Amino acid sequence: MSNHCFVMKCGGSTLAALPDAFFGDLKKLQDEGTIPVIVHGGGPAISDTLGKLGIETEFVNGLRKTNEAVLDVVEMVLSGQINKEIVRKVQQSGAKALGLSGVDGYLIEARPVAHAAEVGLVGDVIHVNAPLIQGIVEMGYMPVIAPVGIGENAQRYNINADTAAGAVASHLGVERMIVVTDVPGILKVVDGEKKVLPVVTVADIEQMIASGDIYGGMIPKVRAAIQCIQGQVAEVVIVNGSEPEVLSKVLRGEPIGTRIQR
Repeated sequence: MSNHCFVMKCGGSTLAALPDAFFGDLKKLQDEGTIPVIVHGGGPAISDTLGKLGIETEFVNGLRKTNEAVLDVVEMVLSGQINKEIVRKVQQSGAKALGLSGVDGYLIEARPVAHAAEVGLVGDVIHVNAPLIQGIVEMGYMPVIAPVGIGENAQRYNINADTAAGAVASHLGVERMIVVTDVPGILKVVDGEKKVLPVVTVADIEQMIASGDIYGGMIPKVRAAIQCIQGQVAEVVIVNGSEPEVLSKVLRGEPIGTRIQR
């Protein structure tokens, strides 16, 4: 399975800004028989819609505090608006895509996170219906997955997109996962210049977070990338989506972005 598909994680706002060439690259890969499995987020769009509807929202340790009212908006924005926007863009390039959320076919089963008392209906992934994804891939469609999970008594859960992507990659048994962002990789200031680190280990990252070399919005990205390194996932590559043919380059093993390894 792992040789003809790979998992790619992308934020909703990042995807909206990606050039047509990125989607052309997706089509080329699909034509060559390497089918991407896309897991997307959409934090900024969710915040925007909550604001328009006058629903209070706050973050606790980087996770959105989620009640049923917030969950309605999360599902509407992620599974509705953003998911279908990505499907349309992929199809516009001539490729074939099928959008679904973790609720469909019990694709992503979840349970409440350990600190649910603080964050509400946020979930940890306990199972991914890999045969369903494999079936879609075998039919020649690119699965586009919104990270809304389902648990006991048909309860929905808001799942961090990075966590969901890592779980999907691990259950599919892919060796490498690509995280598409708006930065060229993990940057470190060397001799007063910001340089992209080509390869880092999990231990390096912990050290760089402690020293302040990795800060702000990059912390959850790299922490999530570390979470993705589970099961058969041996490395996660962080790349800038606006770089030409970025996915093909990663899959060919060219030195691009930052590879996070065990």
